[in-house]
Amino acid sequence: MDRQRFLQVCEKVVNYKRESTGIGTLSEKTLHAVVKHYIELDENKQEVKIGSFYADIVTEDGIFEIHTRSFNTLRKKLTEFLEISTVTVVYPLPGIKWLLWIDGKTGEVTKKRKSPKQGCIYDAIHELYKIRPLIKHPNFRLYIIFIDIEEYRNLDGWSENKKKGSSRYDRIPVDIAGEVYFGEIEDYLQFVPYELDTHFTSKDYKKAAKINMHTAQTALNILHHIGTLRRVGKKGNLHIYERNV
Repeated sequence: MDRQRFLQVCEKVVNYKRESTGIGTLSEKTLHAVVKHYIELDENKQEVKIGSFYADIVTEDGIFEIHTRSFNTLRKKLTEFLEISTVTVVYPLPGIKWLLWIDGKTGEVTKKRKSPKQGCIYDAIHELYKIRPLIKHPNFRLYIIFIDIEEYRNLDGWSENKKKGSSRYDRIPVDIAGEVYFGEIEDYLQFVPYELDTHFTSKDYKKAAKINMHTAQTALNILHHIGTLRRVGKKGNLHIYERNV
């Protein structure tokens, strides 16, 4: 992790967008642009046509695909790229998030308020499930970057205060908070809390990881599918898992 480099890229990209499109009209792609330039500054290595698709970045280390939305849209591109190169899926996740609300009628923006929720690797689980069959491909890599952001949202929701059901306007990166890399199957043990016993169920996993049961079951499904964990029995209706690597 190179914090100084990240902050320099943030300043360059955000200032460029403000100068070229006007203050208050940053595009939804701001987060994507910052991460792309953080990974590779040389624009000749960005947006490279490979086969039927354009890759975000192509270097001597392979293809890098930065994805900030649903992984459903990534499957076809990823399937094709994995057959010809190492592919690192870069997934930015919010670390600390500040919320700012935009009044569509006046254009006024509220003071920022810190969200009580802080990002963790389990926030990636439901998106990873969408590409589960591809994760154990020998050319697949995953790189999660935690980024502190200011999230601008429109006051256009259905609730009385217009916040529930609102649309997101933009996410502006302000700092880098951490990173996690997954290159081998054993790296996915980072999703398995150290304090778990040798054998554990989804209930044990849920408690140790401090996540809800749906996320716990989805995570265990993925980890079992790729071979990081194996099932060794049952306890009532629950599978018993142990580490397999």
